Amino acid sequence: MQVKERGIIIIPTDFTEQSLLAIKQSYNLAKYTHSKMVLLHVYNKPGEESYEALAKLTRQTETESGVPCEFMNVKGDVYEEADRIAEEIKASLIIVGLESHMRFRNIIGNSASKLVRKAPCPVITIRGREHRDGCENILLPLDLSRESREKVDAAVQFAHFFGASIRILSVFSPSDLSYENQLLAYAHQVKQFVKNKGVSCTNKSIASDNIAETVVDYANKIEADLIMIMNKPDLNMKEFFSGTDAQKIVDISNIPVLTMQPIKRESVTHFGTGL
Repeated sequence: MQVKERGIIIIPTDFTEQSLLAIKQSYNLAKYTHSKMVLLHVYNKPGEESYEALAKLTRQTETESGVPCEFMNVKGDVYEEADRIAEEIKASLIIVGLESHMRFRNIIGNSASKLVRKAPCPVITIRGREHRDGCENILLPLDLSRESREKVDAAVQFAHFFGASIRILSVFSPSDLSYENQLLAYAHQVKQFVKNKGVSCTNKSIASDNIAETVVDYANKIEADLIMIMNKPDLNMKEFFSGTDAQKIVDISNIPVLTMQPIKRESVTHFGTGL
C-alpha cells in the first residue's frame, strides 16, 4: 500500500459538523501530496441533492485549502457509493467524519464499517471534535502479521509528509511469553528501520489483553495525531489486530484512525526476514 502523491482524496459530506470537520482536516494532507479533493454528497431521493449548497461548499473549500476541489452528487447509500466512486476514480484516500454518538460496532453491515472493510484505498475516520492542523505524532501499533511491513512503509511516508515522529506500540498478552519475545524483537527492528529512514521514533511495550483500549489510551497519553492500523479480516489468533480489534479502535478512538488495506498477493516477505 502506498498513498500516492498527486492523487485524489474523497471526503463524503452531508453538511453535518463532523463531515465539515473532516473536510478541514484534509487540507494539509492534500497540500503535501498535491492531491485533488473531491467532496462526495450522497442523497436518498430526488429533491435532496443540495446542489447549490454543495457547489458553495466546494468553492469555499478550494479557497481555504489552496488545492483543487471538485464535487460529486450521487444517489444511493453513502458508504457503498464512497467505495464505488473511490474505485471508479482511482482515489488514493477516503477521509470520513463519524458522528461521535455512533458506535462503530453497532453500525456494522450497511454502514461505516462496511466502507472501511471494502474500500479500495486507505480510509481515515475522524470521530473527535478537535481540529488538528498538523500531525506531530503517529502511533503505530505492531503485531507479527506479514502485512506489518506495508504499515511501516506507509507510516514513514506520512511522517515525511508532516515532519512527524513515529511512536511504535507493542501490545501483547501477559500469558504469552513466546509471542511477547518475538514481538519485542520485531518492534526493535522496526524502530531501527524507521530511524534509518530519517524519522524520529520511539518504542513502547505494554502487557494487556484489552488491545483496543490500550492502543487508544496510549494514543491519548502521548497526544498522538493519527493511529495507523491494518484492515486484515483473515488472521490467526496470534495476530491481535484482526477485524474485532481494528473495528473497536475506530469505534472508541477520539483520535483520527488510518485503516489501510493489505496488498493482495500470493506471498509476502516478512519484515523480519528481509527488506
